[in-house]
Amino acid sequence: MRRLKNFFINLSFRKKIAFISLCISFVPVFLIGVFSYMQTRNILLEHESTVLKDSLEQKAIDLDYKFNSYINAMNFIVWNENMRSSLSKTYKKNIEMYIVYRDVIDPLFLNVRSLNTAIKSVTVYTDNPIYPHNNTLRPISDVYNSKWYKSARDNTAPFFDFSEKNGRISLICRMYYQNSVYNNIIYMSIDSEDLFSSLKELSNQPYGVLILNNSNDVIFQYKNFSNSGNGADIIKAPDNDYLVKETALSSIGGKIYFYRPVKDVSSSVNKIAATVIIIMFFCLFAVSLSSIAMSKVLVKPLEDLTKNMQRIEQGDLSIKVRRNSRDEIGCLIQTFGRMVERLQYLIDEVLKNKIAKQEYEIKALQAQINPHFLYNSLSLINGKAIIAGQEEISQIAQLLSSFYRTSLNKGKDLTTVKDELKNIMSYIEIQQIMHSNSFDVVYDIDENLSSFKMLNFLLQPLVENAIIHGIDCKESSGRGFLTISCRKEGEFLIFKIADNGCGMSDEECKNILFSESKGYGIKNVHKRIQLYYGDEYGLDYTSSKGRGTCVVLTIPAEE
Repeated sequence: MRRLKNFFINLSFRKKIAFISLCISFVPVFLIGVFSYMQTRNILLEHESTVLKDSLEQKAIDLDYKFNSYINAMNFIVWNENMRSSLSKTYKKNIEMYIVYRDVIDPLFLNVRSLNTAIKSVTVYTDNPIYPHNNTLRPISDVYNSKWYKSARDNTAPFFDFSEKNGRISLICRMYYQNSVYNNIIYMSIDSEDLFSSLKELSNQPYGVLILNNSNDVIFQYKNFSNSGNGADIIKAPDNDYLVKETALSSIGGKIYFYRPVKDVSSSVNKIAATVIIIMFFCLFAVSLSSIAMSKVLVKPLEDLTKNMQRIEQGDLSIKVRRNSRDEIGCLIQTFGRMVERLQYLIDEVLKNKIAKQEYEIKALQAQINPHFLYNSLSLINGKAIIAGQEEISQIAQLLSSFYRTSLNKGKDLTTVKDELKNIMSYIEIQQIMHSNSFDVVYDIDENLSSFKMLNFLLQPLVENAIIHGIDCKESSGRGFLTISCRKEGEFLIFKIADNGCGMSDEECKNILFSESKGYGIKNVHKRIQLYYGDEYGLDYTSSKGRGTCVVLTIPAEE
């Protein structure tokens, strides 16, 4: 009810008028159509229920006949006097055993199997010390661990053993003979496919069959349609989605169930539903024409206002919303126009403040070091190192001086590609000295791009990230490898920095541009580029776990 209420509230004013008109004419037709549909559907379900019951009872008779035929075959073996006496004797000569196999056991079992082809095999398990004979006669110790052994040992009546998991059906019976000191169990294996084959051809319509034994265990189930549950779930907790019929199987003390989806039974009623829908459509069409004509003049100003609001929602704040009428709708439109103008002004102010804040943060970062003091200190370190003969210290001091001169860039935002590359080359040489030259660097730079302009201090955080979080964390053998390239592609400058370090997972790679980090991190570089150049520029990371990472920096090509 709440959902319907929300749906009606969210409709446009014109549609609300049309909806009310449609409901007045639509409801009577709808009620008549539903009544006709339900009556026809109930008649079909009753007819199908009768058909299902008749089919099920016939199949139950057929199955009982088959089960009883197996029981008769078992009794024929169990009560065969020659068989009983042969298994009760104690044999001392192999020839006597052979004669029993040849003249009693094999002919009897062959006769039983020839009369009933569904019997796949018959085996006697005995504790008589007679030699085993293929699968026809086996020592009873073979079945001590079988789940049915205890039942067979304690009873003389034949019983069925079912295994739904592997589709096996067995008939088992202990052979009782008062003159015998030995225990003999007859095991008959039955072909379940042959037994239940007729259940798979009951109907060409969607249906399901389920057979339970006297312990309510599933011994067979089949269905020729797909659904979310199985047959046992449908039988134990039936609902209105299935038509279920059952009957008893006296031969095994179980039950057989036959079920069909109600939606398939009642599918033939769809023609009636289609007719009702067509009638409703024509009624809807006639009322719609009249309601549109009545509501057009009244609702048109609101629709125009809605379109303007949608354009503003998409970011177009350049539109001017005006209306000269003095009614309630006119006042609403004029108020909305003033609000749009105010919103445009506020957005401009927020954007300017955001850009200014970003610039202040960058300048504050660059101003953390007093340039003159830093350069004088590095010059002093360089002079001391030369006097002391420490060439490596002198080299580091010169590289640091070059690095900070290009980083600070006299406080300017823009630099050249040449100076930016000079900055990271100094930084990389310092890192190589710190890492005892444990990694190599390859530069692939188009020399024609040296004079192109770019934002200052973009590449160094990317190179630092590749070394510290990539090469330093490398787990595989071999030297670290860093590649830096710069190319012009159309109207873009493309910088690529690749390493063969530890790489990142897909989740880490996806979040690197949006995660917070200490200091001047990757996220800040990406946002700085987009604030200066636009959202279509920035960084793009690709990575493979254990193989390395590549970051692509894209900015416009400006000489």
